[in-house]
Amino acid sequence: MGQAKLPAFSSRLMNWWDRHGRKDLPWQHPRTPYRVWVSEIMLQQTQVSTVIPYFERWIARFPDIESLAPASLDEVLSLWSGLGYYARARNLHKAAVLCAEQHGGALPGSAADLAALPGIGQSTANAIVSQSTDRPAAVLDGNVRRVLARHAVVEGWTGKTAVQRRLWQEAEDRLPAERGADYTQAVMDLGSLLCTRSNPDCEHCPVNADCQARLQGRVHELPSPKPATKVSNKKLSMVILRDDRERILLHKRPPAGIWGGLWCLPEGASLAEIERQLGVECAAVSQLPAIEHRLSHVRMSIQPVLADVKDSGQVKCTTNLEWFGAAEQDELGLPRPVSDLLNRLNNGEFK
Repeated sequence: MGQAKLPAFSSRLMNWWDRHGRKDLPWQHPRTPYRVWVSEIMLQQTQVSTVIPYFERWIARFPDIESLAPASLDEVLSLWSGLGYYARARNLHKAAVLCAEQHGGALPGSAADLAALPGIGQSTANAIVSQSTDRPAAVLDGNVRRVLARHAVVEGWTGKTAVQRRLWQEAEDRLPAERGADYTQAVMDLGSLLCTRSNPDCEHCPVNADCQARLQGRVHELPSPKPATKVSNKKLSMVILRDDRERILLHKRPPAGIWGGLWCLPEGASLAEIERQLGVECAAVSQLPAIEHRLSHVRMSIQPVLADVKDSGQVKCTTNLEWFGAAEQDELGLPRPVSDLLNRLNNGEFK
């Protein structure tokens, strides 16, 4: 752990957090298990500033499991639209249903039972326990991994099993005897505010005296980078198809895969292909400016097309293919590119 004469890691960290830590985040007031759970899932791979408005809208509509469990997946995804990684929202809903059926409408109290629910890993389970009960429990989100990889010089990509095992031990070794809720927030704040991925503020770090990466001049080497992910390129056309009532045709994607469970514009390699798929003949076709959209593993080049169909009856509607007016679109889960296109259409940008 470093120099024996130094105060414990947790003591120095808590002294810093008492002066500089974030204490006004919406999920901290109150720190209920449900609110902590929702915030932890939203914060996965997403910054705090982005999450806050989504969290507030979510809690206004779904203040507890009792209100979330019976909701439709469409409504759940509509509140998540734009936040990305939609499997997180689907898992929140699935877990809420299980809690309603098996746990009396509440989250289970133990980390082991929490980790058995969809979308909740060990770190999230421990975060829920520590922040809602004040019992110290080790967490290992992305910010904490970075802090520990530097402070203890843990080499290797943090997603590897052996590296994670070492990091879990380092996290356990640094736990305080009390103030579990504050410590969990503090160690995450340290990574978010000071021990950042680039340009870390080592000078003001409360545990810099025995940070091994700093002492060895290796702060910018750690944590070791993730192996490069192969990014594929995908070109497609999307058609904004209007009927004579100004409704837009949308189809619901399968529950798994890209944009799983969301409502999307009909798409294909070309407008002609989309027409064949739908069995329609488009009129008043106009090509809109192309859109570039990046997912974690796909770089999408989207060519939107605005077109009319005089007889909406040409389209054989199903539960996964339907016409929607502007007001109805607000109640649907939509991927960001689709949402942006429809907002621009409804604002009169496309004629």
